[in-house]
Amino acid sequence: MRERAGERDRSARGGRGRPWHRRAPGAALAAAAVLLTAAGCGGGGGTGGSGGASPAASAAPTTVTTSSGTYQGVQRGGVREFLGIRYAQAPTGAHRWTLPRAATAPQGVRHADKPGPRCAQSAAAPGAKPTLSEDCLFLNVTAPRDLRKGEKLPVMVWWHGGGYTSGAGSDYDAQRLADDGHVMVVTANYRLGVFGYLGLPGLEGSGDFGLADQVQSLRWTKANAARFGGDPDNVTVFGQSAGAMSACALLTSPSARGLVDKAVVMSGSCALTWPAGTLFPGAPAQTPYTRLATGQADGAAAAKRLGCTGSGALDCLRRLPAATLVPLNQEFSDHLAYGTPLLPKSPAEAVRAGDVAKVPVVSGGTRDEARSFIGGAMKAAPKAVTAKTYPALLRTAFGSHAAEVQRAYPLSRFGGSAGLAWSTVSTDAAWSCPTRSANAELAKHTSVYAYEFADEHAPDVNGVGDPGFPLGAAHASDLPYLFDLGGKNLLHSSGQQQLSDKMIASWASFARTGKPAAPDTPWSASLAAQGKALALAPGGIAPVDTGSEHHCALWAGITG
Repeated sequence: MRERAGERDRSARGGRGRPWHRRAPGAALAAAAVLLTAAGCGGGGGTGGSGGASPAASAAPTTVTTSSGTYQGVQRGGVREFLGIRYAQAPTGAHRWTLPRAATAPQGVRHADKPGPRCAQSAAAPGAKPTLSEDCLFLNVTAPRDLRKGEKLPVMVWWHGGGYTSGAGSDYDAQRLADDGHVMVVTANYRLGVFGYLGLPGLEGSGDFGLADQVQSLRWTKANAARFGGDPDNVTVFGQSAGAMSACALLTSPSARGLVDKAVVMSGSCALTWPAGTLFPGAPAQTPYTRLATGQADGAAAAKRLGCTGSGALDCLRRLPAATLVPLNQEFSDHLAYGTPLLPKSPAEAVRAGDVAKVPVVSGGTRDEARSFIGGAMKAAPKAVTAKTYPALLRTAFGSHAAEVQRAYPLSRFGGSAGLAWSTVSTDAAWSCPTRSANAELAKHTSVYAYEFADEHAPDVNGVGDPGFPLGAAHASDLPYLFDLGGKNLLHSSGQQQLSDKMIASWASFARTGKPAAPDTPWSASLAAQGKALALAPGGIAPVDTGSEHHCALWAGITG
C-alpha cells in the first residue's frame, strides 16, 4: 500500500509567509515577532550555477529506498524532490524530551510529495493558529534530475533559523540551489522552543534535544546520501540565524566530529552576544547558548508554573497537551545548553581555545543585521526607539560607556533617525564585530572564508520596512539569494539575480571542493585573519574592512 510521507501535513509546499528570522523574546514583544513575516513577490529562476550536468547525464530514479523506508519522489523542473521523509521516530508521549531515535522502515512505498508537519510552534501571523504537532522529525531532499553514471553529488544539509522557536525545513525551496549548483540539498525540521531546549535536573539530553535532532538528521543523511546520488563523504552543514548558531556549535562538539566535512555559518557565529536591548528593546542581555544549570533552573521554574514539581515533574509535563506548552516556547529561545555530553564547552569559549573541528568554513552575516529586529519592534511599539529614548537605550546596554557610544553614533549621523542609529549600534556591537572576531580565531585553526552580504536594496523578507526606515542588508535578507521563500523567487532586479547566481555558485563550489568560487568573486581565506570580509552586493563584490566599517576597535574595549 502506498502512503504519503509526512501524511499529517496536507498543506501545499510554499503556502503562507513565514518569519525568516528570530522571534522576539517574551510576551511583551510577541507583536513585534508576529510582524516579522515574509513578504513580497518576484519571478524568474537563477542560471549559471557551478558544475552543471554533462550532456551524457540521464534521469536519476524518483523511487528511492532508504533506512527509513521507500519513497516515491517527484520531478520538478531540473530537480527531483523527496518531501516529508522521516529521519527519526516521533518524540511523543513517553518519548517527549528524549534523545532522537533512528527511524524504522515501514512496509510499502510512501509518496514523498508533501512536507512533513512543522514542529510545534506559535502562530506565524495574526489570526493564524499555532502548530501543535510533535511528530515532526522529517526532512526534504532536493537533488538534480540528471546525473552522470557513477557521479557523486556534494551534499548540503540546511538547518533553518527562527530563534530556536519557529520555522521548518520546508519553508526553504532548494530547487535553484540544487539545480544551478548541481548539489544534493537536505532541509530538516528539529524540535523547537520548550520541546527542543527544556532542561530539568537529571533529564538526559537537557537543553540539547533540538541540536540532537539536527545531529540525527546528519546521521540519516550520511547513511542515505548515496541513494539519491550524493556523496556521504562530502557533507556540508549550512544554516542561518539559529540554524547557523547550531552549525557553529556543532563544530565544537566532540561527539559530532566526522559528521560534516565543511560548514557555512550565516548570521550565527558562536561569538554572538547581545547587550541588553540590542536584540529587541526591552530584551535582556543574552547569547545564543545557555549554561546547563541555568537552563535546568529555567525549566524547573516553568514546570512549577504549570503545577509540575518534585520527582514527578517530568511525568507531569509529559501528560500536558502541546497546546499548553507552546506558549512557553519563547522562554526557551537561546537555550541551547552547554556543559553537556553534546556540548561540553561554551561554543564561544571553544572557538577561542581552538577546540573545533578542523574543517573549512564560510562565515559571515549581513551588513545591517539588526534593522530586521529594530524595525519590527518599532512597528509593534513606535515609541520604543525615539530620539528621546535613545540615550536611555544606550545606558541600559552599555552603562558607563553610553556617552562614548553616543559620540561615535550621534543621531546626526543618521539624519536624526533613532531607529537607524540604534539598529546600527546593535548590528556593530552584537553581530558584526563578534562575527569578525570569531572568524579571526577560527582562521588560526582552519580555512575560513569571511563574507558580508551587503545588498542595500535586498528584499524585505520580514515585512518591517517603511520609507523612513530602509532595511538595507538586514538579517535574513540574504536568504532569497539561495532559496525561494513562500513558494516565490523574491529577487526583483537583474543585478540581484546575478548576485544570486554568484552566491549559489560560491556555496555549491565550497560544498564540492572546500573553496568557494564564482566569476568575478575574489574569495580568499586570508581575509578573516586580516579582519576583513568579501562584501557581496550587486555590481560590487570586493573585500571590505569590516573592523573599520563597524567600529570594532571601539567595541573591543566595551563588550570585549
